[in-house]
Amino acid sequence: MNHTTGAQGHTASTGASVVSPSPDHEHAMRFYGPDIARDPVSLYEEMRRRFGPVAPILLDGDVPAWFVLGYRELHHVTGHPEWFARDCRRWNQWERIDEGWPLLPYVMWTPSVMFAEGAEHRRRAGAIGDALAATERADLNALCRSVGDGLIDRFAKDGGADLISQYAHRFPATVIARLYGVPEQEVPAMVRDNLASLDVTSEAAQAHTRLLERMRLLVAQRRAHPREDVPSRLLTHPAGLTDEEVVTDLLVIMSAAQAPTGNWIGNTLRLMLIDDDFSLTLQGGRSSAGEALNEVLWKNTPTQNFIGRWAVHPCELGGRRIGRGDLLVLGLAAANADPRLNTGDLSTHATNRAQMSFGHGEHGCPFPAPMVAEVIARTAVETLLDRLPDVRMAVTPEQLRWRPSVWMRGLFALPARFSPIIGSRP
Repeated sequence: MNHTTGAQGHTASTGASVVSPSPDHEHAMRFYGPDIARDPVSLYEEMRRRFGPVAPILLDGDVPAWFVLGYRELHHVTGHPEWFARDCRRWNQWERIDEGWPLLPYVMWTPSVMFAEGAEHRRRAGAIGDALAATERADLNALCRSVGDGLIDRFAKDGGADLISQYAHRFPATVIARLYGVPEQEVPAMVRDNLASLDVTSEAAQAHTRLLERMRLLVAQRRAHPREDVPSRLLTHPAGLTDEEVVTDLLVIMSAAQAPTGNWIGNTLRLMLIDDDFSLTLQGGRSSAGEALNEVLWKNTPTQNFIGRWAVHPCELGGRRIGRGDLLVLGLAAANADPRLNTGDLSTHATNRAQMSFGHGEHGCPFPAPMVAEVIARTAVETLLDRLPDVRMAVTPEQLRWRPSVWMRGLFALPARFSPIIGSRP
């Protein structure tokens, strides 16, 4: 999402001042550069070996931060917002940050549910949860199946497709747009703008502006004439959200659903096409789709790392001295791979679904967002396997390329082949 407000303004608004990094940062690892995301598993193992469950890191421009890669430590940070808060205006490094800093969109404060705290966050998140929960699961399943069929119809006769750009990445935003009650003929343009607004390209700002204006128009229409859709439920919720709050949170929902869920779908399809344990059962793929989706959350979770939390007070965490206003980066994928999960050393019992992929605590994905994401992802995978039962990769596994990011885990492309389907669906 594009942001235009300057960082210095946020520093002035809270009186934050830059502080020197901890002495630990003299030996910190740089958490940026072309090679950092090449092998994340080995990267996290090395960091754990060198630093333990909390590692000093340097973000772009050598800005100091802390990387929380221990499962227990991450659970503690996300479970105590009174100590590790979400409001980025607490950051003690704002004076180091300029308008060109690559990670500015991740830390720039916006008046959205993302940075709200306490009672205000509960008000906003509660309204979002209620608005999403009002959609019956059977209706959501049917909508997702319809979306999947529609996307597959566009390439079914071709005998081949890129399952990332033509399917996985378009699926979540299309479902959300339909839940918003956007007219079907307007959905493709809205999805294109949402995808473009999340890219680091010259088109992102213009796409975000178009998306923002479309959302404002939608909210104005629903304020005048409510319907049975998510925007109308937010506007009529007892929380009393303003039109601008609803606009902002609708954009957050769509953006938050897009990249993580799209990559979850893509990473699961990759696993099912290259892993013998799954590819052997593709003919009856429905039985293994849920298992593959869960394995991806553990081993190739779409949101690898997340910025973040800011320390409210000086404290100790994982043997490190954390200063007031220090930034903590949440290592979701690293925590999922914490070897203590399998040794009984953790106080939190690690069940099969105890992964941290949806976050935890007050600022984790609000209920029922994880369920909605799972329905979207599972239906996307099952629909593809139902419609294209002989789907197979068109390249070798070695030719697949991960996007070079330590923040998201997803493929550039997933070329596939299948028997062309001629004619209409039954």
